Amino acid sequence: MNKENNKSNTVLKKLGVEQTLSLSCFLIIIAGWCIATYGGFVSEIFLPSPTQVIMKLVELGKSGELWISCWDSTRRVMVGWLWSAVIALPCGMLMASSRKFSAFIQPIIEFARYLPVVALVPLTLLYMGIDESQKYMIIFLGTFFQLVLMVCDTVSGVDKNMINAAKTLGAGKVQVYTEVIFPASLPGLMDDFRMTIGWAWTYLVVAEMVAASNGLGYMILRSQRYLATDTIFAGLIMIGLIGLVTDWLFRGLSRLVAPWQERLTEKK
Repeated sequence: MNKENNKSNTVLKKLGVEQTLSLSCFLIIIAGWCIATYGGFVSEIFLPSPTQVIMKLVELGKSGELWISCWDSTRRVMVGWLWSAVIALPCGMLMASSRKFSAFIQPIIEFARYLPVVALVPLTLLYMGIDESQKYMIIFLGTFFQLVLMVCDTVSGVDKNMINAAKTLGAGKVQVYTEVIFPASLPGLMDDFRMTIGWAWTYLVVAEMVAASNGLGYMILRSQRYLATDTIFAGLIMIGLIGLVTDWLFRGLSRLVAPWQERLTEKK
């Protein structure tokens, strides 16, 4: 019992130190921001003060524009990313387990992942119009090709001895996938999902740059025309905060669906 308590205390201390360091980084950035703006070192046209940004957030929140934009942008990111994840997961697993399928599809995946998503905006508008599906497609194109290869690499890293042992014990192909490969690669897959949903947020402005009338990306682009940097910073801060919440949720989900990963981490 004493050993277990000591281990728990050690883990808690480590977590406390990590949280303190993370908070310190934010505080240092905010302190530098305050010194640069309140000290008059940078013009408010280029860098608004924290007070101006907070006042703008309050103003947008009272008008309701902020919450509508947050909801619309979050919906677009999540739907586009879900399209990507649902298709990329089986595709990547097949690439990892079938050389023929990998030889067939990997060249086009490698080719497409280097295409700039911005250059595809005119085509998506031509093919899909200006409705929400076009914005979902931009998020999809920005994450799908990278996610397929990440899933393939993660699944390829599963210990071959585990797969061979399952086959020796009489497991069929479906059982090998569902009871060996998928559980063994699940912690890595959750990390892949967490990384790519972060990338999805980076493509938000691209998705809302044309034929959009709402959303955080649209708000930022509209403010650019009038040099309303306080609104630009307000939009960027909200994107960052929503992204942080999303990241924390995925970390919690990873511990929930793959608790063995957390135990291995604690032992280290």
